[in-house]
Amino acid sequence: MSAETITDQRRDRLKLVDPAMDTTQPAHARQPGEAAPQDAAETAAAPKAKRGGVRRAGLLLLVTAAVGVGAWYGVEWWKNGRFIVSTDDAYVGAEMATISAKLAANIATVSVVQNQEVKAGQPLVALDDGDWRLALGSAKAKSATATATLLRIDSQIEAGRAALVQARAQQTSAEAAVTRTAADFDRANSLAAKSYGSQATLDAARAGRDQAVASLASAKAGVVQADANVEVLKAQSVEAARQADELKVAEQKAERDLTFTKIAAPIDGLVANTNVQLGDLVSAGKRLMSIVPLDQVYVDANFKETQVGPLKIGDKASITVDALPGQVFEGKVSGIAGGTGSVFTLLPPDNATGNFTKIVQRVPVRIALAPESAGKHVLRPGMSVVVSIDPRPASQR
Repeated sequence: MSAETITDQRRDRLKLVDPAMDTTQPAHARQPGEAAPQDAAETAAAPKAKRGGVRRAGLLLLVTAAVGVGAWYGVEWWKNGRFIVSTDDAYVGAEMATISAKLAANIATVSVVQNQEVKAGQPLVALDDGDWRLALGSAKAKSATATATLLRIDSQIEAGRAALVQARAQQTSAEAAVTRTAADFDRANSLAAKSYGSQATLDAARAGRDQAVASLASAKAGVVQADANVEVLKAQSVEAARQADELKVAEQKAERDLTFTKIAAPIDGLVANTNVQLGDLVSAGKRLMSIVPLDQVYVDANFKETQVGPLKIGDKASITVDALPGQVFEGKVSGIAGGTGSVFTLLPPDNATGNFTKIVQRVPVRIALAPESAGKHVLRPGMSVVVSIDPRPASQR
């Protein structure tokens, strides 16, 4: 069998499989508008080739974009990202003011409601002040009585001093009388000895002298008594003055207690966690509500111990909040805790005995928010945040 015969047989088999391969069919035997078999195959293959080219171009563009983005991120990480430490174990905090009652009394008025903004000094709650007004009145009356008593004793001291002066004058007079009567007695005694005077005159002179001596003794005793009276009055004055001071303090305490019946906001902030109703009987020390200073919030971030090495006070921090996507808040590191969180727990771990499994500890870091960030009043204590800190100097960023 010749090669030409074999070729003809193969062509016949292809015709049976694909009639389009039959090129021996005359052109006039085709249907109107039907393309030649070879032209139809070329027409069908053209769109497929075009689509394949578009796919290859799109894939090449996508790969190029991915490589470009990856390269950009790689360069950015190398320049900045590898130096930044971050954590999502961070929360917003605030030094909240707890409002408590200092007296036991009924609630007379409640001037605020939950979530109300208040200013420092704004009235919050008023207690029934009837008992405290009575106590203040009683304290004032006692203080006034003590003051009057002190004034009376001071007057008595002045009178006692006058009596002392009088007693001393009487003593001086008695001393003069003793001198005079003694001279009279000596004269009468001399005359009687010479028989120039009578015995009656001598006896009268002796009696006058003795009376003068007795009067002098009485005058001296009067001086001692008057002086003692003055000293007693002085002691009473000191006692009365101290009692007056005590009662004055009691009066001031009553006035201060009365002021405690009016409870005002100590700081600017938002009223939260109220626990008071009109007419409630509250005891001293009972918590009534809290004031949250929204312009003084901060962030406590718990960094791993392997991250805190390069951190220092003053490092700038960027803060994102889960509740506020797209917003970035600025702050600075204001403090690094003196120990990890575990050492300040009620029962610190003891790893001296038994098996040991090393766990990376976390160190609390306090972030102070910039005034413009805290001033937005959108951060609430307890919110979860993500903190990123760049510990490099500003000149190297």
